[in-house]
Amino acid sequence: MAESIKKVAFLVAICLAVVIFFILTNEPETEPMDADELYASVNKDQSEKNPDTDENISSGSSIVDVKGEVKKPGVYEVSTEYRVNDVIQMAGGFTEDADESQINLAQKVHDEMIIVVFKLGDEPSSEENNTGRDSTGKVRINYATQEEIETLNGVGPSKAQAIIQYRDENGLFQSAEDLLQVSGIGEKTLENFRDQLQIP
Repeated sequence: MAESIKKVAFLVAICLAVVIFFILTNEPETEPMDADELYASVNKDQSEKNPDTDENISSGSSIVDVKGEVKKPGVYEVSTEYRVNDVIQMAGGFTEDADESQINLAQKVHDEMIIVVFKLGDEPSSEENNTGRDSTGKVRINYATQEEIETLNGVGPSKAQAIIQYRDENGLFQSAEDLLQVSGIGEKTLENFRDQLQIP
């Protein structure tokens, strides 16, 4: 009798061991993906591999036309962080006849900008190199020189300098009201020259 009990207990133990073994080694079956899940998975992989998404593509470039007394006049695509001096260098530098005194080499470039380098002794035409004004004569505050900003009603040299400093440190003005952030420019001052502004 004891012999039979031992045999039964042994068989039960073996069966339990086999069951436990199958439970531990059997991985759960993965369900097949439907078409939508498969498409989403492929798109996710592609977006991870391709960094050129809309968010990653940089649009910080400007097209600038360089004319006159430079060695290689033409149209150049440059970074919006470039200065006129950088573009002149891209165009091969000044010729021997260039009048460098009429060019603001420190000015930041902007899209559709025309840089005209005149010959020594030539008088620039009224609007040809006046990049801080639009066709109506308004001052393009984001690109105007100090002299052009000083033509605004109620703006002298110190306020013009403050506007340029703020623009250089904080980026382009998005609206006329942004000028209220400039030291020395209040509501009343802004109203004096608001109609003279072009933004951008």
